[in-house]
Amino acid sequence: MTTAMLAKTDSVVPPEAPAPSPARAGRRRAHPLASTRVQSILLLAALLGSWEAAVRLFKVPKHLVPPVSDIMVALWRGLATGPLAKDGFWYHGGVTVAEILLGFLIGSGIGLAIGIVVSQMPKVEALLEPYVAALQSVPKVAVAPIIVVWLGFGIGSKVMIICLLTFFPVLVTSIAGFKAVDADRIDLLRSLSATPWQIFRKAKFPSALPYIFAGLNMAAAFSVVGAVVGEFVGAQAGLGVLILQMEAQADTGGSFAVCVVLSVIGIVLTGLLRSIQRRVLHWMPADTSQRTVNV
Repeated sequence: MTTAMLAKTDSVVPPEAPAPSPARAGRRRAHPLASTRVQSILLLAALLGSWEAAVRLFKVPKHLVPPVSDIMVALWRGLATGPLAKDGFWYHGGVTVAEILLGFLIGSGIGLAIGIVVSQMPKVEALLEPYVAALQSVPKVAVAPIIVVWLGFGIGSKVMIICLLTFFPVLVTSIAGFKAVDADRIDLLRSLSATPWQIFRKAKFPSALPYIFAGLNMAAAFSVVGAVVGEFVGAQAGLGVLILQMEAQADTGGSFAVCVVLSVIGIVLTGLLRSIQRRVLHWMPADTSQRTVNV
């Protein structure tokens, strides 16, 4: 009997170790270079290295295309100054950022407010449509000198130019978003005796949010352009003024360094908007391939 029990014990196969989950296996096999952020940094390093090598290899004059090393030196020199130094990036950058934020908030806010009014009153849309089309087709760069004459060389003229550039993208995309709401949802809410405000709050506004954020992202890029254009036309301080001063001194490396600062401002503003969008639209997948159907 003891021998039979030992035989049965020997015949028992020990349980296998649980196989690692696909997610863990994928994380273990993931190469550091597979990250999109790392690849983007490597691409930037390759482009900058190619730029530096091409300029030095073909002996391109520095007043035409400066090498990357000169741009980095000018960038460090501008950032190493004090926040109140009139020849540094901090003082002029603060003025430009203030113009961008004020113009972006005011222009986008007015565009969104008019879009909401239009969504609630179709007759207003028919009334304003030709005027909006006419004003949108006017080149804002052409009216910038007139705005500077009206409002002077202070911050007001730059804010006004940015408002004109940021107003229309938000207005147009918000109107399109309010029109894109599913008609069945509105019919369902009406069948439940919902008021117009409840229909707007429960159906129209949530459906229009992706469109509104798309318009805000475009407006953020336009706000940086509008600030520089306004400072080119006439200003007492700002990164656009700094670019003009450096171009007058044939400091092309410094001009490129200021453009790098402007790019960083645009990237930070866009990143903030995308962070807000992810928080507000947490219910919406980032990619259509991530959408699942629950049965």
